[in-house]
Amino acid sequence: MKEFGGFERKPPVQVGDVRNVRIEAMGSGGDGITKINGFVIFVPGVKVNDEVTVRVTKVLRKYGFAEVVE
Repeated sequence: MKEFGGFERKPPVQVGDVRNVRIEAMGSGGDGITKINGFVIFVPGVKVNDEVTVRVTKVLRKYGFAEVVE
């Protein structure tokens, strides 16, 4: 992980987190894109401007994935 001012920067989400988000854009693979504290999350099955509740399913260093919670 990158260091900023001597601290490791960790993603602001963890697997299993549930958040309310707004889809800001669409990725090239067709997934919706949202950001949580600047951290990019890909969400399948949504459209731009959808406001949805998602559960984080995978977290990588620079981005993560989530699914819509019914």
